[in-house]
Amino acid sequence: MTAPERARDAAAPRIAPGTRAEVGLPVWLLSHAAGLVSGTRPPALFLTLGRHRRLFRGWLRFAGRLMPRGTLPRRETELVILRTAHLCGCAYEFEHHRRLARRAGVTRTDLERVVSAPGHEAWSARERALLAATDMLYEQQDLDDAMWRRLRAHLDEAAAIEFLLLAGHYRMLATTITALRLSPDAPRGRRRG
Repeated sequence: MTAPERARDAAAPRIAPGTRAEVGLPVWLLSHAAGLVSGTRPPALFLTLGRHRRLFRGWLRFAGRLMPRGTLPRRETELVILRTAHLCGCAYEFEHHRRLARRAGVTRTDLERVVSAPGHEAWSARERALLAATDMLYEQQDLDDAMWRRLRAHLDEAAAIEFLLLAGHYRMLATTITALRLSPDAPRGRRRG
């Protein structure tokens, strides 16, 4: 981790997670339920974005259509999210999805490989294509024709659209989380220092 990343991670949030009164009961309850599912305290992301209640509801509906209610297999979805979070240097998103990915069949070895060896032969051809396309989207904000053909060899039109929105959404989310200076959510039972 670089010095700017350490300083950014140690910084206080620029907008504090909202209280029950600030985010409203539905967001408050959803945040606590999400924390139970992920094994963490209520997600700071939900309690922060929830301060803009109307926008939060629209975002949550869209995000939920990508994950967990997307049509791509959950394991693949989590690999794309983890790779995007890693490329963006977003510890919050990586840690949150590391826990969710384990439930979707992503092993510890997969977690290490998604960071250090996205082109490794141990991935299936489809997984390698998804990870390579994720990298190209991050680096170029586009896919060249060869990468598009490689991706389409594994995904139909609807799945290709969903993949593009998934990778783009999690890049946007990583940018938001980073700019807000959100630290990874503490495991349940532990208080933040």
